Amino acid sequence: MVVKVLIKRRIKEGNAREVFALLNQFRSQAMDQAGYISGETLINYDDPREILVMGFWHSVQNWLDWKTSKERISNDKWLERYLDGPTEYKKYVLGTMQTKRHD
Repeated sequence: MVVKVLIKRRIKEGNAREVFALLNQFRSQAMDQAGYISGETLINYDDPREILVMGFWHSVQNWLDWKTSKERISNDKWLERYLDGPTEYKKYVLGTMQTKRHD
């Protein structure tokens, strides 16, 4: 089941260049992870300090394995110095939700 992970961050004023360099580096590392499909980075048109990273993964477990890896945790700690607030994570499943059958 394909999962879309949305990661929303707010960067401090004047740090866009550093943040985008780091995000490009992090995406390059993610590409080598099991289950990674693709990703993209969006900048809020009305508030360019708000950045949304979307990642597509084959499964939630693939994403969680990467999210909890030492490499990614280190990346997040490095990036935190440029952020204005906490990072928000949301996971969405592509397609329709499966409902339980009542026999």
